[in-house]
Amino acid sequence: MVSFLRIVVVLGLLIIVGGFVLLGTMDLQPPTQRIEKLIPNDRFQR
Repeated sequence: MVSFLRIVVVLGLLIIVGGFVLLGTMDLQPPTQRIEKLIPNDRFQR
């Protein structure tokens, strides 16, 4: 039972570390679409 728990913990750690490595090496591009919003002057206090 202890060896099964140890295998599950090691597999979980490998999955977590692999996810971090994947996110660290993947080439993620920022969004390039321009967004313009009109904010009415009534929303600002003077």
